[in-house]
Amino acid sequence: MNGVLTSVIAVCGTLAGSTLTYLFARLTARRAEKAARDERLRQERITAYAAFAGAITTLRQKVIALWFLKQRGADTQSAHAEADRCGAAADHARFEVRLLTEDPELRRLADAAFGPIAAIGDAADHAEVRAHEHRSQEILTAFVQAAGRQLR
Repeated sequence: MNGVLTSVIAVCGTLAGSTLTYLFARLTARRAEKAARDERLRQERITAYAAFAGAITTLRQKVIALWFLKQRGADTQSAHAEADRCGAAADHARFEVRLLTEDPELRRLADAAFGPIAAIGDAADHAEVRAHEHRSQEILTAFVQAAGRQLR
C-alpha cells in the first residue's frame, strides 16, 4: 500500500509540475506577443507621424511656391498640379495618423495643420504668407512634440 501511495503522489506531483510549466510558458508567450505587437504599433506610429510631418512640410513649400508664381503672373498650371499632388499625399498621411492613434490632441493637430497652408493661397502679401507659414510650423511642432510624448 505504501508503494502505491508513493506512486500516486509522484504522478500527481509530476502532473502538477507539468501543468504549472505549461501555464507559465503560455503566460510568457502571451507577454512576448503583446510586447512584440506593442513595439510593432510603436514603429508604425513613428513611421506615420514622420511621414505626416514630411508631407505637411512639402505641401507648405509647394503652396508657397505656387503663391509666388501667381504674384509674378507666371504660368501656374504645373505648380498647381504639384501642390494638389502634395495635398493628396498629406491627406493620405493624415488618414494613417488617424488610423494609428486615438489621441484626440494628435488628431486635432493633424487636422489643424491644413488650415494655415490653405490660407496661404489667399494671402494678400508676403508678410501674410510668412505669418501663415509661421503658424503652420507652430502647429507642426506641436504635433511632433505630442507624438514624441505618446511614443516615449
